[in-house]
Amino acid sequence: MDMMKKVPVREQEPLVRAKNFDEVCLGYNEEEAVAEAQRCLNCKNPRCVQGCPVSIDIPAFIQEVKNRDFKAAAGVIAKSSALPAVCGRVCPQETQCEGVCVRGIKGEAVAIGKLERFVADWARENGIAAENESVKNGQKVAVIGAGPAGLTCAGDLIKLGYEVKIFEALHEPGGVLVYGIPEFRLPKDSVVKTEVENVKKLGVEIETDCIIGKSVSIDELMDKEGFDAVFIGSGAGLPMFMNIPGETASGVFSANEFLTRNNLMKAFREDYDTPIHCGKKVAVVGGGNVAMDAARTALRLGAETHIIYRRSEKELPARAEEVHHAKEEGIIFNLLTNPTEILVDDNGWVKGIRIIHMELGEPDASGRRRPVEIPGSEEEIEVDTVIMALGTSPNPLISSTTKGLDVTRKGCIVAEEANGQTSREGVFAGGDAVTGAATVILAMGAGKAAAKGIDAYLTAKRG
Repeated sequence: MDMMKKVPVREQEPLVRAKNFDEVCLGYNEEEAVAEAQRCLNCKNPRCVQGCPVSIDIPAFIQEVKNRDFKAAAGVIAKSSALPAVCGRVCPQETQCEGVCVRGIKGEAVAIGKLERFVADWARENGIAAENESVKNGQKVAVIGAGPAGLTCAGDLIKLGYEVKIFEALHEPGGVLVYGIPEFRLPKDSVVKTEVENVKKLGVEIETDCIIGKSVSIDELMDKEGFDAVFIGSGAGLPMFMNIPGETASGVFSANEFLTRNNLMKAFREDYDTPIHCGKKVAVVGGGNVAMDAARTALRLGAETHIIYRRSEKELPARAEEVHHAKEEGIIFNLLTNPTEILVDDNGWVKGIRIIHMELGEPDASGRRRPVEIPGSEEEIEVDTVIMALGTSPNPLISSTTKGLDVTRKGCIVAEEANGQTSREGVFAGGDAVTGAATVILAMGAGKAAAKGIDAYLTAKRG
C-alpha cells in the first residue's frame, strides 16, 4: 500500500449513475477503512481537530478504526457531532480537517470524511446510537428549525439536562438535509431519518408543520408557553434572482423550489403525485454546490444540462468533488458567461437564454477577480428550463414578528459568533439565519456554540 495516497473510494460508474438517484459514492468497507486509518500519523498537535467546526477528536476516532473497535470510534464522534453520517458525506473536508492534515503536505490527506461516514454507517447498521444520561434541570429551551443548526443545538442541550422542543415549519424534520441536498448525495431514509431519530432518542421533541411567526411567535413561546430561552436555526430559504428580462416566465425556477420538489416531495419518483416540469434542455445559473445539485438532478430527469457561471473554473465555489462528478456525468459548463435575458415564446414559456461572455479583471472585495463583460460577445442558447442558483437569504417572517431582534441590511439576524446571543435577551441564533447560505457543518458549529451560550445564560439564571 502506498501510504502517501488515499485508499480509493468505490463509486457508481458515471454513465450508470447519471440515470438514477442512488448514492454516487459507495464508501469504504471494513478492510478499506482500516487501511486508510493506518495512514493517520496521530499527530501530537492535531491540526485536523482545529480545522473541524465541531471539534471532533479526529485522531482518537481514527485510532479506534485502526483497532477495529468501530463502536468506540462512533462513541468518540458522538461526543461532538449529532450528524456524523451526514457530515461524512457533505462536509467540505478538503478546506477544513483534510485541508490542514499533515499527511497532505507531501502526499494526500487522510480521508477523514470517508472514515467518519464509514463509522457512522457501521453504527447505524449495527443499531448503535448515542445515549443521554443527564438529569433534568427544570429549564425549557425552544429550538426553531430542525435543520443542521437546530438539531445540533438541541442534541447538545438535551445532554446538558434541558427540556428541548424543536419547532419545524415543514412536514419532515431535517431542514436543508431533506429539501436541499439530492438523494444521490445524501440518502433520506437510511441516513437523514436515522440521524434525526437518534436526536429524538436523546429526548428531544420535534413538532412539525409549525411556522414560527404564524402558528406561534417567539414572544408567545417565552411569555406564555414558559420557554426560558429560544434558539433560532431557521436557515435561509428565500431565493435570490437576477432581475433580468424574462425571469418571471413559465419554466424559470429557483434552485430552492426545484430541489425541494425533487428531494422533499419526491418529484423524481413516478409513484409520487408531485411532478415538476423539467424540459429537454436546462440552464442552471450559478457555480456553488446548490447549482451542481440542481444541474445533476436535471440531468437525471433526462435533460441536457448547462452550468452558466460568470467566472472561470478556478473560482467555482462548489466543492471540487461535486464539479468532478458533474463533469463525469456530462454536465456542460459554460464558464465566463453571464445571463442578460431569458427568452420567452408567445405562450409565456422559456425558449432560450441570452448570455454575454466575460473576462476576469481586478479582485473585488471577496478577493476573487471581478468578472467584466466583453462588449458584443452575446449569444443565445436554446433551453426550455432555467434554474436560478444564486444563493438564498433568511425569510423575514421571524425577525418581523419578534420584538427587539436586530437584523442586517440583508435580513440576517445579528448574533454573537462566540455564543449566538442576539439583541433580544434569552434569544440566540446561528447557522444560515445569521450568516446567509453556508455549509451544513458551519451551521452545526453555530448550533454547538449557541448551546454553550444558552447553557451559560440559563445556568446564571438558575443562580
